[in-house]
Amino acid sequence: MTELVCKRLGEVEYLPVFEAMKTFTDERDGNTPDELWLLQHPRVFTQGRAGKAEHVLAPGDIPVVQVDRGGQVTYHGPGQWVIYLMVDVKRRGLGVRALVDVIERAIVKLLAEYGIEAAPKPEAPGVYVGEGKADKIASLGLRIRKGCSYHGLSLNVDMDLEPFSRVNPCGYEGLQVTSMARCLPGQVLDMDEVGERLLATLASELDAATNA
Repeated sequence: MTELVCKRLGEVEYLPVFEAMKTFTDERDGNTPDELWLLQHPRVFTQGRAGKAEHVLAPGDIPVVQVDRGGQVTYHGPGQWVIYLMVDVKRRGLGVRALVDVIERAIVKLLAEYGIEAAPKPEAPGVYVGEGKADKIASLGLRIRKGCSYHGLSLNVDMDLEPFSRVNPCGYEGLQVTSMARCLPGQVLDMDEVGERLLATLASELDAATNA
């Protein structure tokens, strides 16, 4: 089994973590263990490499950061868990699509544990819930460099969803965004418990795919 280190970083500003991801990827070698970083960010929009300015409608007081992952604009804020996957995909024998599948499976499994039925969409990366799986509850975006991944996933747990209305989430006009709390009205969610369970599920799915 490939060694996997899980780190819990708390709530941290986006830019220092972005720089840390790039530095980690640049400096790692064939013996560096893979790492999963569990964290939350203060309010921030991040715009992917292919991101189009017209999808940022009215950011207001929330900063917009240009980043090097795939995809369009998304929002991070308190009440949303983020996991960054610092994974040597080449060493694990995984392609990008296989890594995306691992991430989506882990989120779907985690949500099922809370009684939320969810599914990915082949044409639009992420995880969706609700009627016709129209509401997005989790996003993902990756960058592969030197055969290694960074960036990762975000899962909306119990957060203010208003900032998503200031952009076209992931480049889709009118896309509805939801959260676990909105799917489970009246239920109190333990943020730390959700984070730990998501981390454990993702680690398990990653190891299973590696050994498959």
